[in-house]
Amino acid sequence: MNCRIKNIKHYTIFDSAFIVVLVTMALLFSPYNSYADKPPENEWVVVIDAGHGGKDPGAEGKRSKEKDITLAIALKTGKYIEELLDDVKVIYTRKEDKFIELYKRAEIANKAKADLFISIHCNGFRDTRIRGSETFVMGIHKNQGNLEVAMKENSVITLEEDYTTRYQGYDPSSSESFIIFSLMQNIYLEQSLNFANYIQDQFRNRIGLTDRGVKQAGIIVLWQTTMPSVLVETGFITNSQQERFLLSDQGQDYVASAIFRAFRDYKSAIDQKSDFSTVARDVNSNDNQIWFMVQLATSSAKKEQLPDQYLSTGEITEIISGKYFKYATGKFRSYAEAAQKRKEVQPEFPDAFVIAVRNLKIIPLQEAIEKTENK
Repeated sequence: MNCRIKNIKHYTIFDSAFIVVLVTMALLFSPYNSYADKPPENEWVVVIDAGHGGKDPGAEGKRSKEKDITLAIALKTGKYIEELLDDVKVIYTRKEDKFIELYKRAEIANKAKADLFISIHCNGFRDTRIRGSETFVMGIHKNQGNLEVAMKENSVITLEEDYTTRYQGYDPSSSESFIIFSLMQNIYLEQSLNFANYIQDQFRNRIGLTDRGVKQAGIIVLWQTTMPSVLVETGFITNSQQERFLLSDQGQDYVASAIFRAFRDYKSAIDQKSDFSTVARDVNSNDNQIWFMVQLATSSAKKEQLPDQYLSTGEITEIISGKYFKYATGKFRSYAEAAQKRKEVQPEFPDAFVIAVRNLKIIPLQEAIEKTENK
């Protein structure tokens, strides 16, 4: 300290610059920086969630713990995306062996306004002969097996403080509680199912994993997200052969590459499927009313003509979002009315989905539903 006081004239410029550098570095490497910054509107945001962690080991094999394998695959998946897709921002719920509550994982994705949430897991079962991969979306379970997987994944909430209040009285040991919970509506079900199918296709066709299919179940970490979301069970580490595969660097690379390819194809389908022309109506950019609409497609270029297929749905609204032009039909004050409209256009537009718009900007759907319901 004394040395700097004596030489203050020589150090003033250096100290100012040094402080700026320190502050900048602190902001850049802040633990909150990974998801607090709002990305450009034309950029995709993907949240990759390595399941379990810290005091929660997840499933256990003879030589492995689920939390370690999921972290390795999550980091490899993110690296593939970061290196090969320059218009995608990757956010991780954890990058180390750390316990993170389920609600916080969803919170990270929601705060980042993510376009997609991918939760990576490994399976375990008492019968060590069982093997294969499966991908879950939030929905109603169809059989006992789906119920067991969801109850296993949800049981981690017992490690959290005050979980009965935070998760609306959900009891992870009660099948009745689970059934009520699983009936909660997943407004992103179709998009989630589409992405889940891309994943299973990659696992089956490129890696040769046994395909256990795309399934629905009431999984908490998916329930609390406000975007298309999936939970990927990459394999059974209670099966010795799959455990060896998932423990190996090559096996983890294969799985990460498959998830990356699935995301790339899903993204490409959404970005490119709207290659159509339109005559569009703009909603009032100063309209503070929340409107529910049905998005039909997205285009990277503004179009001037519209085929009869689109005109038949009614008046079309053009919404500019970054470098993309999004086209929607209908204008409703309630989500229920928009959902009914989506059903009507579904035969012609199977991937159509409900969006919420205010001031000519798309806002989070769940937020819009809550605000309109509270009026």
